[in-house]
Amino acid sequence: MRVLSLLVLTATLIIGSPLARAEDEPAKVDAVKSAEFNKRMFAGPLGPKLTYACFVRRYDAEHLARHPKQKVSTMKLLVVAGHPPEESYTPYSFRLGFKYRHRKGDWDSSGSCGQIQDTDKGQEVKFACSVDCDGGGIAIGLAKDIDATLVRVERVRIWQNSKPDEEPGTDALTGGEDDKIFRLDRTSLKECESLITDRKELAAMRSK
Repeated sequence: MRVLSLLVLTATLIIGSPLARAEDEPAKVDAVKSAEFNKRMFAGPLGPKLTYACFVRRYDAEHLARHPKQKVSTMKLLVVAGHPPEESYTPYSFRLGFKYRHRKGDWDSSGSCGQIQDTDKGQEVKFACSVDCDGGGIAIGLAKDIDATLVRVERVRIWQNSKPDEEPGTDALTGGEDDKIFRLDRTSLKECESLITDRKELAAMRSK
C-alpha cells in the first residue's frame, strides 16, 4: 500500500509539473509557416534590415452604437520586424496608439514580441508582445481578411503621446467586454508616423 501511495503521489506531481503543462503551451512554427506569416503580415518578404507594417481602424458611430461598452474609438498598430543574420529567429516589436471614446488625448504603448507561435491546435498563428516592467502586453495575429490583423488585449500599460519622455505611470488599457479583440486594416506607413518619436527612426521608416 505504501508503494502504491508513492506511485500515485509521483504521478500527481508529474501531471502537475511544468513539464506536463508544456504540452499545452503554444508551439513555435516551422520556417515555412513563419515565412508565410511574415509575407502576409508585412505584405511581402522581410527586408535586409527593418520591415514595417501599419494597421489602423477608426470606428464609426454605427459600430460604436452597436458596442456601447467599447472604450476605444481609434487604434493604430505599427509592427516592426528585424532581420539580423546572426539570430535564429526574427525579433519583432510593436507601437500601439489609440484614442479613448470618452477621454481626451492620444495614448501610446510599445514593447517587444516573441517568436511566432501556433495556438489553438494550429488554428491560429500569432505572437505575443510585452511591455517592460510588468506592463502587460498584446497578442498580434492575422485576420481572415488578407490585409487585416487582429490585436488581442488583456492589459497593456499606456502613456500619453504628448509626454513620451515621462516615467511610465499606472495607466493601462484593459480588455473589457467590447475591447478584447480589435481588427485593424492595413494602410500606408504614413498613418503610423505619429507613433515614432525618434527622428532617425522616423527617417528610416520614411525611406521604405
